[in-house]
Amino acid sequence: MQSMGFYMAQRLSAMVMAPLVLGHIAVMIYAIQGGLSTAEILERTRGSLSWFAFYGSFVVAVSIHAAIGLRMIATETLKLRGAALDLFTWAVMIVLLFMGARAVSAVTML
Repeated sequence: MQSMGFYMAQRLSAMVMAPLVLGHIAVMIYAIQGGLSTAEILERTRGSLSWFAFYGSFVVAVSIHAAIGLRMIATETLKLRGAALDLFTWAVMIVLLFMGARAVSAVTML
């Protein structure tokens, strides 16, 4: 039953990520074609609760999705099982969350 939970969590995180990826690509195209500089982009994102929520939810979804995907790869290729596999999964997710949170805060915090 545990693998069904991982299966559903990965599919749900993918459903969250899909529109966020499209939104991110649209914003990047707009920024590049608009000729926005890094300073101009940061002027628009700094202090914005909307951008914080957008990229924050993106980071959470990616962290869950990637940790579960790497868990399955580690199971198949490294033959990890039990506590070692759980520790690996949690470590990946925590590292990704931490790195993503730092990036989001750098772009959205004043």
